[in-house]
Amino acid sequence: MKFFSNLCYLLLIIFFISCATEKKEEPLSPAMQEKEIYDQAQERIKSGNFSMAITALETLEKRFPFGRYAQQAQAELIYAYYENGLYDAAVVSAERFISLHPRHPNTDYAYFMKGLAKFSKDRELLSSVPLLGDLTYKRDLTLAKESFDELTEFITRFPESAYTEDAKRRMLFLRDLIAKQEIEVAEFYIERKAYIAAVSRADYIISNLPNSEEVKKALEIKVQAYDLMGKEDLKAQALEVLNNFIEASKKVGSKS
Repeated sequence: MKFFSNLCYLLLIIFFISCATEKKEEPLSPAMQEKEIYDQAQERIKSGNFSMAITALETLEKRFPFGRYAQQAQAELIYAYYENGLYDAAVVSAERFISLHPRHPNTDYAYFMKGLAKFSKDRELLSSVPLLGDLTYKRDLTLAKESFDELTEFITRFPESAYTEDAKRRMLFLRDLIAKQEIEVAEFYIERKAYIAAVSRADYIISNLPNSEEVKKALEIKVQAYDLMGKEDLKAQALEVLNNFIEASKKVGSKS
């Protein structure tokens, strides 16, 4: 009993200390001017209080839609939504910013955050690196594909952006994740004798993920599928492409 009494006492002390040290948020007065609201939003972002930062930024945009800080508030809303785990809102906010300000200096940031929000929406995606071999084929990677497409568009539009290298690193992870799943699904279709579906999955990798390590396997699946279907002409074509790919890979390997 003494242990539990001490534990309760300790928890009460921690609670009162946290209450005493917690900074009380200043309410947004209807009389506050644009600069005051913006400054308060900045303080809340710096302190990590993204929920209250969102309130301030949304209020600023509503009260002063054509004000000095309106565009900056719209850009920072993307970040605040993202940090608060509101990934759908971050995507919508990014799309709105891009639509309203296609030539704004922060437009590259909006494109990047749009892809990043989709990348982060499924938190399991970020922590699944060690589990690729076991769980990939069981996952719905729709968001991963959407994120890959968004980041591809971002890099194409803004190759010199400060966020490009970060986007490339995330794309490498997404590419391997998606390709591995497509291979596993294609192999599943082979087992079920759904050969056309298997070819379709293999073609997705070859066309959309040409730098993936799974391209060779995708080509092999096409050869296997056409063989099992008795499509000798298509099998011969697929086999020729596979052999050319292997030879090209050997040449690249010898140069490196």
